[in-house]
Amino acid sequence: MTDPEPTTPPPAPRLTLRSGADGPALTDTLWAQVGGTETFDRLVRAFYRGVREDELLAPMYPNEDWEGAIWRLRTFLEQYWGGPTTYSEHRGHPRLRMRHAPFPVTPEAREHWLAHMYAALDEVALPPMHDAAFRDYVDRAALAMVNRFE
Repeated sequence: MTDPEPTTPPPAPRLTLRSGADGPALTDTLWAQVGGTETFDRLVRAFYRGVREDELLAPMYPNEDWEGAIWRLRTFLEQYWGGPTTYSEHRGHPRLRMRHAPFPVTPEAREHWLAHMYAALDEVALPPMHDAAFRDYVDRAALAMVNRFE
């Protein structure tokens, strides 16, 4: 009597994230899924409309460089969420803590920054799953930038 030949187990089922119960698989990056550069530009411009009027945050930005600030934040966020790598191509590694070190990022400044980002996210109205992921990220990132506690 010979031993039966070993059989190969069936492949494990793959987990597929779908847009709905029977919707198509989501294979694009968040950047592509929410509309790419156009959406990120709308988000960042809405954010900076609030920041420009904020008595605590506005002084941290040079008046002559609002467009530069918009470009830097937009391209950083685009790259983070799977879009073009323009930010790193022009500025190198993000080094966010180092770049923010000269500014007094206090817990109060963090709260102001988040209030403007949340308002911008409300205005842009990303799909709920993407909105939740984006809010989670900016909340954690803003906390990591706090560098003064006085």
